[in-house]
Amino acid sequence: MTYFPISLDLDGKPVTVVGGGSVAERRVDALLACGAVITVISPTVSVAIGLLVDEAKVTLLRRRYRRGDASGAFMVLAATDDGEVNNLVSEDGREAGILVNVADDPVRCDFILPAVIRRGDLSVAVSTGGKSPALAARVREKLAEDFGPEYGRLLEVLGDLRGAVRQRFGDPAERKAAHYRLVDSDALRFIRDRDESGLKRCLDEILDSPSPHPESETNE
Repeated sequence: MTYFPISLDLDGKPVTVVGGGSVAERRVDALLACGAVITVISPTVSVAIGLLVDEAKVTLLRRRYRRGDASGAFMVLAATDDGEVNNLVSEDGREAGILVNVADDPVRCDFILPAVIRRGDLSVAVSTGGKSPALAARVREKLAEDFGPEYGRLLEVLGDLRGAVRQRFGDPAERKAAHYRLVDSDALRFIRDRDESGLKRCLDEILDSPSPHPESETNE
């Protein structure tokens, strides 16, 4: 099966997680990082999820899942070791038109969860179409060695400069070329060296000079 890769805005959206063990815990952590409003449904939960409940970061229904529990959610994720419960969650969600994910069961999923590297707002996702999460994790580990935290800072800098680039370069081709020049500059090296003055000088030189060879590989 070929999946369509997208990035969902979950900020403020209700998400139901069924299960309270280690798999559910990882789901909850990832969802909280995206601003989701989470309800966990499980008779028992891990210590970590319990702490999140105590801190009012997660709502807990301490019982088994019941048909209709996912109603009103933007998505529902089943992370239990009970096949009957997981099947019920999948059927319930799909009947209600809710996005469904069942851990380690792609057939019952509307979407799968990739292995993700996060560097600030920069996200690099690795998916094997659900065939081998272990391979996805290994590829993520290799990519993590190449993309350190400095890339998150670089993205912040580039994002802050978009307005200045648009104002400085009126021609779309020149503007696109300027974005590439910023990305390909020594900015990353200055960030790694924590040389803010060098970084500013580098960026200012690019903004103050014309774009000699407009690029055309991608859109802004």
